[in-house]
Amino acid sequence: PPAWVDRHDPPAVLLHVHGHVMRRLVLGVAGADDGDGFVAAQNAFDGLVGAHVSHSTVGRVNGPGNLPWTEVTEQLVARPVAAALATWDRAGVLAAPIDPDVADTAAFCESYQVDMADSANCVVIAGRRGDDTRYAACVVLATTRADVNGVVRKRLAARKASFAPMEDAVTLTGMEFGGITPIGLPQTWPVLIDAAVLKREVVVIGSGLRRSKIALPSVALA
Repeated sequence: PPAWVDRHDPPAVLLHVHGHVMRRLVLGVAGADDGDGFVAAQNAFDGLVGAHVSHSTVGRVNGPGNLPWTEVTEQLVARPVAAALATWDRAGVLAAPIDPDVADTAAFCESYQVDMADSANCVVIAGRRGDDTRYAACVVLATTRADVNGVVRKRLAARKASFAPMEDAVTLTGMEFGGITPIGLPQTWPVLIDAAVLKREVVVIGSGLRRSKIALPSVALA
């Protein structure tokens, strides 16, 4: 199964794994014998990337494609995203306006010459067990799909899991559909990041709005 990073795993799950296992997890090829595939070992990542990703202390980056990347402003992101980014060192976080009519991934990548492998989607999943509904967000590259009924359903301890209805996703996140991003989501939600995302140097994600995008070092999402 693919490896994932969950920002909400408790300290007991901050695994002190051997170096070769961590490398395999980061590369997204962890085997069944390496645990359940969920890792939030930020200390281990510090050694790999030379920075504390929890504080987003990463260098300035150039955004992919032919977008007019600039520093993030409140006009270019949704309110929950702006509030979350206000606590970050945003030196490596960029934003750019786009045509909202081409906000969907395939059209966006074609229009702005962004490699699909450098674009990450954030999808909201609803897991249900009886009358209880729990939500999670999954971040996957545009070239892959979230394992909704496998990894995600088990993580939510749900009997059934599916993509959340558009109205629920928009209302609960305070973001526009087609622009939902892992930054600024409700704090109680697990955010599951496919390890293939962390393999990319820079990824493009939503801004919470359909009319713009964010580019940032992938390790800032861990």
